[in-house]
Amino acid sequence: MQLSGRTRVAGAPVNHGIYQHDDTLLDPDDLLAALSRDGYDGVDSGPIGYLGTGEALADRLAANRIGLAGGWVDLRYADPDGFGADLVQLDAALDAFTAVPADDPRFAPRPTLACPGNPGRMARPGTPPDLTSVLPATAWPEFAARVQQAADRCRDRGLEPVFHYHLGTDVETEAEADRLLELTDIAVCLDTGHLLLAGGDPVAAVHRWAGRIGQVHLKDADLAVHERVRAAGGGLSDVVAAGGFCALGAGDVDFAGVLAGLDAIGYTGWLVIEQDAPAHGRDLDRTLADQRANRRWLEEALR
Repeated sequence: MQLSGRTRVAGAPVNHGIYQHDDTLLDPDDLLAALSRDGYDGVDSGPIGYLGTGEALADRLAANRIGLAGGWVDLRYADPDGFGADLVQLDAALDAFTAVPADDPRFAPRPTLACPGNPGRMARPGTPPDLTSVLPATAWPEFAARVQQAADRCRDRGLEPVFHYHLGTDVETEAEADRLLELTDIAVCLDTGHLLLAGGDPVAAVHRWAGRIGQVHLKDADLAVHERVRAAGGGLSDVVAAGGFCALGAGDVDFAGVLAGLDAIGYTGWLVIEQDAPAHGRDLDRTLADQRANRRWLEEALR
């Protein structure tokens, strides 16, 4: 498979339940050392500041021979005033990303733009969608214009952004991602697990979005767990806690089809392995072992 020669593999702090920059369960140096030891080429930033900023971030990554794949920045696109206020955090993220040299422009950090959680949709994530909480059709043009503004702001700093549809947000389903791609020129972050649980087909999406995929999050998902949690009235955090995002190859994502599709369309860039862990009550030894196993699984899958 030629894909292995055009990609690098990154891990992510979310795999250890790290969603806040001051989370101390796993020291950032220990996380990077584990990634390096297990054969990862890079890391998603996680919450801005967790891995450091500026020269400290660049030095920490260099010391572990780990590249920066990018990182998550959510902005309130549906709220004009909130969006304006949130641009400060986008600029802070861009400051962090541009402080890290990229040895190859194909693997420069990707600002991963997304929406914050929509409470109604966070409470009932995925299929079937909560139709009472969707973005009204009349709101889409201005919503998309603000996404475009954020994308252009990233490009002004020399970085090419991607947009990450996500369970529990205003852009959750395949159709909503399609709508955003129609109204903007931003690339998409193909997240296989979130797409599957939102009722989408990751393999078909690879081919339909060919030429618009700027980042890939390889995430497996368990449809039975999702269905069981939803039936019990659980929200997204409950899906994560129940193991809705499982180890690679243990769930329902057709990774053979996804990887073959990415190879066929000539995808070049980061493959970020993600297996969201709960923010509380996680087992550090287990999450470290899971990510070691995920890296080995992908290595075999790419042969």
